[in-house]
Amino acid sequence: MRKLIVSTWMTLDGIFDAESMGQWFNPYDSQERQDIIREGILSADAILFGRKTYEMLAPYWSSLKNNEMGVAAKLNSVQKYVVSTTLKEATWEHSTIIRDDIEQEITRLKQQPGKEIQIEGSAALVQSLAKAGLIDEYQFLVHPVMMGSGKRFFGEGMQAGLQLTSSRQLDKGVMLLCYQPA
Repeated sequence: MRKLIVSTWMTLDGIFDAESMGQWFNPYDSQERQDIIREGILSADAILFGRKTYEMLAPYWSSLKNNEMGVAAKLNSVQKYVVSTTLKEATWEHSTIIRDDIEQEITRLKQQPGKEIQIEGSAALVQSLAKAGLIDEYQFLVHPVMMGSGKRFFGEGMQAGLQLTSSRQLDKGVMLLCYQPA
């Protein structure tokens, strides 16, 4: 049975807005952080996206053909699932749209043999899957900055009791925090 693992980068106050990454993500870059991100992507044998995250990432990564950043080949070859009722087609190779019976379909995917299914970003999807009890682990890369405003990962009404399973301080004060549902 595969684990469903949330992988998210954010600020101390929960901002994960891609439009403001120049302020909170880029200044805290390090080889150590790059290695953690790369290891996470390489350990997944499927990736699950919400529509917005998929539409943001697909054009960029699908255009890369030389294994840029050590993950482009994996991102282009791994099976990808997009949860959306509005997306007409998923053109990034190895992509499947999940439109109906989302909880049942994710449960079915988890029951298949393999490694982990990783959810990248996709806060609204994470919130619905957390309510359904389908998340096995959360891996947060928390950056030592507070933005005060922006798109928050933890949306209104999101509740989850979590148990810290590991923590690691990275260069420049970035923390890797891993949790399981309590």
